[in-house]
Amino acid sequence: MADRTILIRNLAQVATPCGVDARRGRAMRDLAVIPRAAMAIRDGRFVWVGPESDVPSELRASCDEFDGRGGTAIPGFVDSHTHLPFAGARESEFNRRIEGESYSSIAASGGGIASTVRATRSASEAELASLVAGRVRTMARHGTTTAEAKSGYGLNLDDELKQLRAIRAASADSPVRLVPTCLAAHEFPPDRPRDDSSREEYVNEIVSKIMPAVAAEKLARFCDVFVEEGVFTRDEGRRILEAGVGLGMLPRIHADELSDTDGAALAAELGCASADHLMYVSDRGIRALAASGTVANLLPGTSFFLMSDRYAPARAMIEQGAIVSLSTDCNPGSSMTESMQVVVQLAVLRMKMTVEEALTAATLNGAFSLGLATETGSLEAGKRADFAILDAPSYFHLVYHYGVNLVASVWRDGVDVLRAQDSKSASQSFS
Repeated sequence: MADRTILIRNLAQVATPCGVDARRGRAMRDLAVIPRAAMAIRDGRFVWVGPESDVPSELRASCDEFDGRGGTAIPGFVDSHTHLPFAGARESEFNRRIEGESYSSIAASGGGIASTVRATRSASEAELASLVAGRVRTMARHGTTTAEAKSGYGLNLDDELKQLRAIRAASADSPVRLVPTCLAAHEFPPDRPRDDSSREEYVNEIVSKIMPAVAAEKLARFCDVFVEEGVFTRDEGRRILEAGVGLGMLPRIHADELSDTDGAALAAELGCASADHLMYVSDRGIRALAASGTVANLLPGTSFFLMSDRYAPARAMIEQGAIVSLSTDCNPGSSMTESMQVVVQLAVLRMKMTVEEALTAATLNGAFSLGLATETGSLEAGKRADFAILDAPSYFHLVYHYGVNLVASVWRDGVDVLRAQDSKSASQSFS
């Protein structure tokens, strides 16, 4: 029955940030931690969260019980920066990097993003949707319930649309809520010259053809641009994002990833939902973010995967009052992981965030950057019942017990999605 209550009981702990707004500064450490807890769900939303001894009698009277088996409940992870719709793999490049070859050398030989563009262009929409669905299932198994997903490996009208349609197709039966972003401004097409005339031609194509077509089909909630030396300039980025806003999309920026291009300040000026990467953000950029509502979305998996010692200055951002979130940057070239657990571990062990800050950044603040903080990102009455139960006695084990998948069950909108996936797989195998 639709109004049947589900009672999640026998939890060692519930650990969650609280509220419908982003958390900044010291407030990122303020988790509600409830020992020996329970949670009640009806119609896909929480109706009660608290100590199991205090569960209201009317909820106990008519409910379906789920045994939490002494685990810890946390909000489902919100992965607010991914590049899910791609084809092909680049493991051979990974080995070449290990052996010391530079990215520019790999790119010059036809590797790098160009190889992913070729593979993605060659794939059909159905093939891309299937690839997205597989990655989304892996995300869910590791505790993610909401994820942003970008295009950016098509770099022409037809293939950018194909990527975004693949995201939409995969969303139809997905254990993870997908939020699409148009990233036609990820790079310049590798099959075109890099002269000034060709650059202007592609920027014009993004603004006058690609993004209007995306908007006409309502394929993307956000638009994004990679502002970086050798890629898109600040002026080009501004033009592209302002055009996207005019079409009803909200702006995001890949900023200050490889050098300080003042991208963070541009993001704050334009009121972007997020400025992402930020390994080379300046003090001015941090101050601009702290004075704004733009989220500093940090991607430590990228630094780790590229074997770099340079991580975004998370401590400085938090201490100056910027909103900080965490994401995987799942992509085939610089961060091939779907696991937000790994990202939380790197945030603590490499960027010196506290476990509480990292959990807040990976849940509520990520939801805020996607405009979903009123709906998800914390375990509170009224919000969607999106959560993971860890096979662990406390949330500290997210980092303390590293290198393993601690997730025992994952729920989105009050549905045990791992069980639902297993049931679907079993029925298909016998059909």
